[in-house]
Amino acid sequence: MRIGELARRTGCEVVTIRYYEKERLLPEPARSEGNYRLYNEAHLERLQFIRHCRSLDMSLGEIRALLSLRENPTLDCSEVNAMLDTHIQQVEDQIEALGQLKQHLIILREKCAGVRPMEACGILQGLTDSSCHT
Repeated sequence: MRIGELARRTGCEVVTIRYYEKERLLPEPARSEGNYRLYNEAHLERLQFIRHCRSLDMSLGEIRALLSLRENPTLDCSEVNAMLDTHIQQVEDQIEALGQLKQHLIILREKCAGVRPMEACGILQGLTDSSCHT
């Protein structure tokens, strides 16, 4: 299949497919006599794997490592487990950081409850003096 068909079947942009090739996440496809990229079912399956990993917010480095491990089916999966545990911890850290951000925004929003002249806006003042972080 050509790149447009691969893009359609995976819901992935053509430019993203080319980027994954450049990053060596996708193997280089064969070329037609007209120099069109020709992909096969293995490319499709691998791209779907990559897209699923990206939907879980995995980095390209993590995906590269998982793809490498996947190519060694006789190894045990302890390294995959450890990678996922690390990723889960990163997500938990992000959730905590977002919770703190939300609290700062709530404090900031509470500084301006009504319609006031801009010079009296508590939100702008809070942004100026960083009082939402106290």
